[in-house]
Amino acid sequence: MSEESGVLTFGSEDNLHKQVLASFLLCDMTEEDLRQNPKFCELLTSLAHRVDKTGLSAPLKTEAKQKLLPQRRLWLQSESIHRALQEMIQDHKIRKHRAGVPPDENMFYETVEKCLLVAQCARQLDPSDTTQMDRPSILGLNPQDVMALMPSEKNMQRMKERVYGVLEEHLKKKCFNFLLYYQPEWENHSDSLNDCKLSNLSAQLDKDKNKVEDLKQSNREKTVLLQRQTQLYLSEMTKCIQLLQSFILETRLKTQTDLDRKKLGYFEGKSELVLETIMSQLVAIKLETYTVDSISTHKEIRKKLESELRACRAEKQSLESKLSSFEILGKEFEALAQQYGKLQEQIEIQKWALKEFTKYNDK
Repeated sequence: MSEESGVLTFGSEDNLHKQVLASFLLCDMTEEDLRQNPKFCELLTSLAHRVDKTGLSAPLKTEAKQKLLPQRRLWLQSESIHRALQEMIQDHKIRKHRAGVPPDENMFYETVEKCLLVAQCARQLDPSDTTQMDRPSILGLNPQDVMALMPSEKNMQRMKERVYGVLEEHLKKKCFNFLLYYQPEWENHSDSLNDCKLSNLSAQLDKDKNKVEDLKQSNREKTVLLQRQTQLYLSEMTKCIQLLQSFILETRLKTQTDLDRKKLGYFEGKSELVLETIMSQLVAIKLETYTVDSISTHKEIRKKLESELRACRAEKQSLESKLSSFEILGKEFEALAQQYGKLQEQIEIQKWALKEFTKYNDK
């Protein structure tokens, strides 16, 4: 974007959004806003040819500057002279306390101080267009009452004859001090050369001031651009972080599946190893328990138990055959068997009683 004869010229379409944002720094917009609203972007582009960065049109800014400049210059002149006179009076009081001063010089500065004080009071008492005409006066005084306190005409005349030269000398001294502060390397130059440089000091200050303003404006533009780039950077960083989080989550799930599969294989192998260890321990216990002697003994016991088992089975078979023959006899034999059982119980009881009775008699 270039500026020639007060007309702004935008560059290529790729940089159009950035140039529009740079032309309106006070507007809180982004390039995305301009992309989504192309008509609004065209409106801002057309306005950028007619207004400056602060929003003022060029004719209005020029007119306001032309109207304010003479009044500003007049106020600065009067204010500079007033402050210079006050500084002169203050310097005179300091010199007066440090050492004696001539009577005529003392009278001159007293006259100047009195004139400034009376003029200031008269200005305060003078009802101008910016004050209310019907307001009560201070202590019942008016400007004419205060003006009567002005120094004598003779002292006023002497002061007027001298004040311009003294004021010029004071201002020249201040200018030289400022010149040496602004360019310390000029301190050893001649007075004529310093006078020449002093005449160009105003133009140099204006040039430096414009340079500072340009740097400030450039700094503001860079600050706004940096803020926008920071916002864009943070937005992109947020997207990258979200993408990275999703990638980490997906990778973690895949890795977790592989890890679980490997863990499962590991635990299966470990379980098989534990089972084999248990079986080997069982075999070792059996080997320690069943020695050659114990095995032969167990074989003998087994043979004996098997023979007894065969005898019991034969006896069982015999009893079962007898029981089957008894069952053939029917219910009458069952009644006889029950009666026989009762008789056997009575016999046993009689035997026990006889045994107990015999024990008692022996005692």
